[in-house]
Amino acid sequence: MEDRAQDRSSRITRAFDELAPDYDHGHHDAVARALIDFMRPATSGAAADVACGSGAVAVALAAARDADASPVLAIDLSPAMIESGRERAEHAGVADRIEWRVSEAVPLPVPAASLESICCASSLHFLGAGALADWRRALRPGGQVGFTMPAASGFRAGGVFAELVADLPLPDSVDAASRIAIDAGFVSARAEALRLGRRTVFLVTAFMTR
Repeated sequence: MEDRAQDRSSRITRAFDELAPDYDHGHHDAVARALIDFMRPATSGAAADVACGSGAVAVALAAARDADASPVLAIDLSPAMIESGRERAEHAGVADRIEWRVSEAVPLPVPAASLESICCASSLHFLGAGALADWRRALRPGGQVGFTMPAASGFRAGGVFAELVADLPLPDSVDAASRIAIDAGFVSARAEALRLGRRTVFLVTAFMTR
């Protein structure tokens, strides 16, 4: 089982390292901005961008936080994506507000009940249900999670990415999207559909019980 998990991690790393030079920054920036606007996360307290890719959420989140807030923890398996994120943070003027780390996203390398906010854009369908359980471990009471999921009707993963989609069914409605958070044990879940060209993405936010 451990060997299979390591093999999957290696395949994910290679796939996203290869994708990094041609990454669709425009789409992911739009999703990140929409997620942060939808969540309205706390402007202080420890925060993480999980499976951050090239850091679209980390950059948007860092820019929206208090100047004296702790750096956003941005985690991804792909060194090439992390390097792209560093460069984009420099250009955005928030390089000192983000801590970049090449790491497995599940489990998060943080203590239990240590995070105020967790964001995950365009990645939960690769991480799977185990990520949701780990977020409940990592969030403090009352902490907030925000994530996006592609709509089942329009999602077409190609090549190796089709093999990497995890065990979490894609939602086909706002209710189904919010149910993902509710079924994982979060409360006060809300969801909204975001349409970007021909793509539909569901934005979801929810909270830990206090």
